[in-house]
Amino acid sequence: MSKPRVIAFYLPQYHPTPHNDEWWGKGFTEWTNVARAKKLFPGHYQPKIPADLGFYDLRLPEVREQQAQLAGEAGVDGFCYYEYWFGNGHEELERPFKEVVESGRPDFPFCLCWANESWKKKSWSKDGAIFDSKLLAEQTYPGEEDIIKHFYARLDAFKDTRYMKYEGKLIYMVYKPLELPDNQLFMKTWQKLAKENGLPGFYFLGFEFLADIHGEEILKLGYDAVVSCRNSKDHIFSFWYILRRSTFILNIPRINSYKKMWPKLVTNLEKTNDLYIPVLMPNWDHTPRSGARGDLFQGATPEEFEKHCKDALTAVAKKNNPLCFIKSWNEWGEGNYMEPDLKYGKGYIEALRKVIDELR
Repeated sequence: MSKPRVIAFYLPQYHPTPHNDEWWGKGFTEWTNVARAKKLFPGHYQPKIPADLGFYDLRLPEVREQQAQLAGEAGVDGFCYYEYWFGNGHEELERPFKEVVESGRPDFPFCLCWANESWKKKSWSKDGAIFDSKLLAEQTYPGEEDIIKHFYARLDAFKDTRYMKYEGKLIYMVYKPLELPDNQLFMKTWQKLAKENGLPGFYFLGFEFLADIHGEEILKLGYDAVVSCRNSKDHIFSFWYILRRSTFILNIPRINSYKKMWPKLVTNLEKTNDLYIPVLMPNWDHTPRSGARGDLFQGATPEEFEKHCKDALTAVAKKNNPLCFIKSWNEWGEGNYMEPDLKYGKGYIEALRKVIDELR
């Protein structure tokens, strides 16, 4: 039995940038929605307020150091930073990660996930349907020249000794592989450039919510493995998704019991098949961003998360591929975080650490 390698998704979070000020209002940050979140029904845990780190700013290096220290306490092996490359050199929220690379701090392992999707500012009808969606930043795929430009924009990170590897290759994830027009051109080009620049090559991961349906399709595209995350309204929330579009149920969130849901988040496919990598979820609550039109897990606690971790990681430790992801380290706007809050303190951190220590 080997120790699972646990990697936590890391959101660069909304922080003041010229585009953010233009799109959302001057001074908009991740905490704008988090702090104004409301209880939508009895027992709904909102607002969720950070404890140890407070309403932090990822532009501050000391904050990033504290995050890495907490992640180390949890037994997390590294961060998987989301990167936003829209094509033709257009990036968003790139400053925190670039400073991590340039400064060499924190001294904590990392890899990257290309979050290849357009950004839209959505307006909602009373029943939760999107009736207007203003395009803010379009995800484009200009071709081979842009693929090369993207590689060289990340070359310093790929050469960094902190960059995480699996089977000697650099771990790199594509968030929406089925939307990338030419996966083979992308991967072939990057593998070639890696060799030319003295790198060991890439271990390509494709992220997917519906791995049962699309997993094999992603593998056939050339990906080394599928990162299987089952938190999808089309899968888990299908019942509530239909109900909320009825004429008699309006303005309520989709609610699912975390206690009932965590056994479904990692199935036998991810527990036994080396080509499918599981994703742990401490919680989910999108209502800070979408209000009553959101969806959430109710009753998520460190105690239940510990059971979730033990169930999944015990199985992962028996696999040849010991990788496992957590969604996420710091997505506060989706109630999807490991960091300490005022209600549970370091509860989630301690729960994960306990399971990892037991497996050792």
